[in-house]
Amino acid sequence: MAKFPIAIGGDHAGFPMKGAIVEFLRRLGHAVEDCGSHDPAPVDFPDITRAVCERIRDGRARRGILICGTGVGAPIAANKTPGIRASVCHDVYSAHQSVEHDDVNVAAIGAQVIGKKAAEDCLRAYLAAEFSSEEHFRRRVAKLAELEPRSARELLGLDPAVR
Repeated sequence: MAKFPIAIGGDHAGFPMKGAIVEFLRRLGHAVEDCGSHDPAPVDFPDITRAVCERIRDGRARRGILICGTGVGAPIAANKTPGIRASVCHDVYSAHQSVEHDDVNVAAIGAQVIGKKAAEDCLRAYLAAEFSSEEHFRRRVAKLAELEPRSARELLGLDPAVR
C-alpha cells in the first residue's frame, strides 16, 4: 500500500473513535493531519468537513477521512465542495469500489454505526485502492466534474476530458 498524507476530522460524535483511527493510520505509515475536533464538546460537522476538504484541494492531503455519528452528514457537506467526491464507507467492498470506480477522495465513517475494527478494515481497503484506468470509469468521473458549477471547474483547473 502506498503511503501518503491524509487529512482526518470528526465531530463530537466521531471524537471517541477518531483518536484510535489516527493511531491506526500512523501505524500503517501515513502522515496524518488531524483537523479536529480535539475534544468531545459539540461542534458543527460542516466546519470540520471544510477543514479536511481544504487540505485535499490545496494538495496537503491526498485523501480525507471524516468520522461523525452516522457517516451521513459529513459526506453531504464534503460533496458540496468542488473537486471533492465523498462516500460513506461502512463495508470493505464499498470502500475500495468507491475509489476504483468513482475516484472518491473522502471516506466517511459513522462511529455510532460500525465499530473500530470494521472501520479499520474499511479504511485499509479505501487507502489501498486506486482509481481505475478503464475509460468508462474515467468518463463517468469527468461527467461528475461537469455537474459542478463552471466557475468551480475553472477555479480547480478541471477539464472533464482529461483526468
